Amino acid sequence: MMDTPLLQVTQQVIERARTQGYVLAREVRAELTRAGLAKSLWKDVLAQARSSLSYRRGRYYYTASSGERLRAEQSQQADIRSAVQQLIEQHRQENQFIERREQPRVDFIQPVRVTTEDGKSYTLLTRDLSTSGIRLIGTRRLLGQKIRIQLLTGKPPVVFTVRILWTCLIGEDLFENGGTFLTVETA
Repeated sequence: MMDTPLLQVTQQVIERARTQGYVLAREVRAELTRAGLAKSLWKDVLAQARSSLSYRRGRYYYTASSGERLRAEQSQQADIRSAVQQLIEQHRQENQFIERREQPRVDFIQPVRVTTEDGKSYTLLTRDLSTSGIRLIGTRRLLGQKIRIQLLTGKPPVVFTVRILWTCLIGEDLFENGGTFLTVETA
């Protein structure tokens, strides 16, 4: 049976390893000295603390029990969920505005082939569309251009002619372009 002073030293060593991440053998001996015990008992203290400490490169690292790790992970996940929920709610509140568009928009995220008036082709991504227009995301600023948009996933292929009415920088070399439909071609 373990005597009380040695048990107290073991608990202090484990707590020290928990707070600073690890403990050194000399720190174990120092705890024994403070408790008035022989330094030679340091291996006994570490043997008793074996389930809470793991030895690597001269240090005894604190290893949380699986229950502690699980609680910490669950707490972290709860904090993440709470932060994301706050961001979503804040976003919803900030984006509650009076809709000025004549037609409702639908999320429509698809790759498209865009051909500009000078014949250059690019692959962009649609963001949303309505019966009157489309929003595109890509690395090109297309303001004022008349472009041809071919849906890469449509069967039969659909090609729209669109006039880009606005462009907005949304990131480093990333633009949103909004346009109105002028014509449609189907095969």
